[in-house]
Amino acid sequence: MFPKSTSLWLSLCLTGFVIPFSLLANSHQKASASNEVSVSQLYASAGKNTSAGSSRKSVGGPLAKELQGKPVVIDIYASWCSACKNIEPTMSQLKQKYQGKAHFIVFDISDKAKARQAEAKARQLGLGNFFAENKSQTGSITIVDPANGDILSQYRNNSNLSDYTSVLDNAISQR
Repeated sequence: MFPKSTSLWLSLCLTGFVIPFSLLANSHQKASASNEVSVSQLYASAGKNTSAGSSRKSVGGPLAKELQGKPVVIDIYASWCSACKNIEPTMSQLKQKYQGKAHFIVFDISDKAKARQAEAKARQLGLGNFFAENKSQTGSITIVDPANGDILSQYRNNSNLSDYTSVLDNAISQR
C-alpha cells in the first residue's frame, strides 16, 4: 500500500518511539522494585525494640516519688497519629491487665496546648529530658524502671501484646 521508502521511514519512526519508551518503562519498574524493598525494610523494622530517636538507655535518673514501686509505661500519643491508633487496642489491654501493677502515663502532643501540658507533666514526673528527646516519636511506648530511670524497653508502632507483657512481668517479678 505504501512505497518501500515510506514503510522504512515509518518503521524507523516507530522503532525510535518504542525503544525509548520500553527503556523508560523498564527503568521505572526497577525504581519501583527498589522502593518496594525500602518500604518492606521499613515495615520489617516497625515494632521492633528500638530506642525510638534516643540513644539513651536511661531517662536521666529516678522518677518522681509517686511513680516509685511499679514499672512506668509511657505512651507518646497524638490523635492524628496512625501508629497511635494501631497500638491503641494493645494499650487498652495492657491497662486492664496491669491495673494497679504499673503506672501508665500518656503524653498527648495532638496540638500545641496539649504538648505544653504534656511537657509540664513530664518535668513534674522527672521525665523532662525524656520528653524533650522523644516528643516527636508518636506511637512509641517506653517502659521505665522508676527507681533508677533505666529504659527497660522501647517500641514504636508495635501492637504485639506479648512484647510488652514479657517486659512488664519481668519488671514486676523483680520487685
